[in-house]
Amino acid sequence: MKNLIFCALIFINIVVLSCRREDKAAPPNIVYILADDLGYGDLEAFNTAGKIKTPNLDQMAKQGMIFTDAHTSSSVCTPTRYGILTGRYNWRSPLKKGVLSGTSAALIPKDRSTVASFLKSNGYQTAFIGKWHLGWNWALKDSIFQNTPIKDHEIFEKIDFTRNVTQSPNDLGFDYAYGHCGSLDMPPYVYVENERITALVDTVTLRKGDYHWWREGPTARDFDHEQVTPHLFDKAEAYIAEVSEKGAPFFLYLPLPSPHTPILPTDEWRGKSGLNPYADFVMQIDHRVGKLNQLLEQLGISENTMVIFTSDNGCSPQAKFDVLGAKGHDPSGIYRGHKADIFEGGHRVPFIVKWPNIIKGGAINQRTICTTDLLATCADLLGKPLADNAGEDSFSMLPLFSKATEGDYLRSFTIHHSINGSFAIRKGDFKFIFCPGSGGWSSPRPSKKETLGLPKFQLYNLKDDPKEMVNLYGQKPKIEQELIALFKTAIEKGRTTAGVPQQNHPTHFSGLKWNPLTVFDVK
Repeated sequence: MKNLIFCALIFINIVVLSCRREDKAAPPNIVYILADDLGYGDLEAFNTAGKIKTPNLDQMAKQGMIFTDAHTSSSVCTPTRYGILTGRYNWRSPLKKGVLSGTSAALIPKDRSTVASFLKSNGYQTAFIGKWHLGWNWALKDSIFQNTPIKDHEIFEKIDFTRNVTQSPNDLGFDYAYGHCGSLDMPPYVYVENERITALVDTVTLRKGDYHWWREGPTARDFDHEQVTPHLFDKAEAYIAEVSEKGAPFFLYLPLPSPHTPILPTDEWRGKSGLNPYADFVMQIDHRVGKLNQLLEQLGISENTMVIFTSDNGCSPQAKFDVLGAKGHDPSGIYRGHKADIFEGGHRVPFIVKWPNIIKGGAINQRTICTTDLLATCADLLGKPLADNAGEDSFSMLPLFSKATEGDYLRSFTIHHSINGSFAIRKGDFKFIFCPGSGGWSSPRPSKKETLGLPKFQLYNLKDDPKEMVNLYGQKPKIEQELIALFKTAIEKGRTTAGVPQQNHPTHFSGLKWNPLTVFDVK
């Protein structure tokens, strides 16, 4: 009898251990939190000289891995979001520069693979909650307008807010979708839930101020600008609590509208930083990310949930760099430039990954990564191949989560892109910029007046010169030729990953033909 009991206990232990191993090997939940216009230097974990207190994100960094050389695929909103979801550089699409408006049509076609559609096809429950800014198609009151150019100030009276939007996040793999169309300063100001506008739209609002301005436009009765950020976090937490009971793994894409303008910290956070409203807003975001991570702990799912926190580009000058600088804080840290620029401050961003089952806490990774890498990472962790026309610029980050496999990360170079469509290419320590100035909003801006007399290209050794102050163009011809050749090949093949060559979209939204090799006089 004793032997029988002993054998039974051994059997039970084997089953329990087996279950634990299976749990650890099970596909992880994935939560991707995307801040809006948060600078590399705004988090303590990335900038020890910074003055904004971010204890929760600092704790997340201690529990996971930080990437000190992480880059968005563009230095502005829409193109980065395109890259995150598709694993493809935005300039391969019709979006060759700039961003979409709140009334723009859908940028991603239904037949393009996204992180959400890929994960959904592999058993994940998927959700988008937040700022979309990738376009969807508003219903119009008269079909005659659908193929007729409409001026921006006339579009709102043409939209039928009582009908569903189409070409929405639901068409791109998201089981559940809740959010607003673009930046929080872009009308119309309405929430859309699974293609349906959630409340009557009968007001027009306009707000002006140093930190909290937004454009005039239709506003729904349930849309309160000051409460959008906390409201989206509330929705995200409710979703996690509900979906965690269903058993299947989930993917939550949570793109925040903050700390982008309008800079609207709630009453509880105003003045907390001692710096300015932007810093207060960053602290509020830090607090809510902490609450979300606490919820994962409380639900018992934290160990096998991969939480990624990053930003869509560098900090905007709307944060008031001069005010912050006078108090010893630089949102770009040691790096030159800011949002919109081809310089590092435009696209080098904080990037934290926490996944306790896999990543050892307190890890610091210095490899160059890009936000386009999410799709290939998801494919790798599931052991599923991507189609030839999916994730053309996406490299799996999975090898980077352990020092033992770090050498298996395949990204060898990265292409950067600015608001005006300027390019740069980075390989190792060297960065080649295909324009004479910032390509964005900082000086020297892309105008003949500001770039007069400057070399047409720029080359920097970021190891020796992280502030991009010493232009080496013309001094290292072999390196320049190598980088130019890599850039040409990346354009011509339609991809930077291995695989069958693909086609870039040949024109801009305007219909103009597109050839960056001609535009930048690369020979």
